[in-house]
This record gives sequence, structure tokens and C-alpha cells, in this order.
Amino acid sequence: MMNTLKERILTIIEKNSRIDAGELAIMLGTEKPEIESALAELEEEGIICGYHTMINWDSTGVEKVTALIEVRVTPQRGKGFDDIAERIYKYPEVNTVYLMSGGYDLMVILEGKTLKDVASFVTSKLSTLDTVIGTTTHFILKKYKDHGTIMAKKEEDRREIVTP
Repeated sequence: MMNTLKERILTIIEKNSRIDAGELAIMLGTEKPEIESALAELEEEGIICGYHTMINWDSTGVEKVTALIEVRVTPQRGKGFDDIAERIYKYPEVNTVYLMSGGYDLMVILEGKTLKDVASFVTSKLSTLDTVIGTTTHFILKKYKDHGTIMAKKEEDRREIVTP
């Protein structure tokens, strides 16, 4: 069972992983060593799994293609979906794998330099796995919001006001 301090820490760092332990201590009304100890415990327990930077690649000029791939599989007896999910997430191109409910079993998110790279991954690696019985690929054209962060800022109207 998790204590309230750890829950509050997780809530804050989920939105801003760069926040300093001293700032966290002030926000939560406690001492910095207590925050540092709680963070170390959360990391050791595998609750904090990593720290990530969210990048708006569309603003960089770097060409990247992100695809969501729905995958239908035949689960293996006694192993369920875990073995096939592991085989898929071990590919370096794959960023994310989720077990889903509904018309497909796994959602795979990956990045490539081009549409052709992604298509090649699906046809030569993913579709050839023996338990995969079908895939559907969706390409992300634009991100509006990602992990709670608004990516597509509205442009300010810069037209000059003309009055008669």
C-alpha cells in the first residue's frame, strides 16, 4: 500500500519530472531528505520506471513517422498474450505495446523515418510472427495533445485592425 506522500509526489512528477526535490519538499510541506528517500524507494520498487522528455518533433524539422498498429494474435496456451507482447516490444523500432480489449489484442506504437520504414517493419517483422493473425496500421498525422501536454498551440491573430 502506498502512503499519501508518495502518491502526491507521483502526481506532481508525472506532469514535470524535472522538478527539484527541494521544490517538491516546499510544495508538499516536508523536508528535502524525505522527498529524496521517497523518490529512491519509488524507483527501487519499480513504480517510477523512467524519466522522459516530450519533444514536439514537428517543430524541429526532423522527419519522423509515428504509427499505431492494431494487432490481432492467437494467445499461447498457458502463456496468454505476454510472450507475443515481449517478442514485439523487444524490437528497437517499437516504443509502446499495450494489451487492449475490443476488436484487436495489442496496440503497438512505433516510429520510423518514413512511411516505407514503418510498412516494412509491419510486413517483414510483425506480420511474420507465428501468432499474429492480423494487423491494421494507422499513421499519426498531427498530435494535438500528448501525455496531458497540448502540442498544437493556437496561432495568434496578427492581422492589423482596420476601422472605417
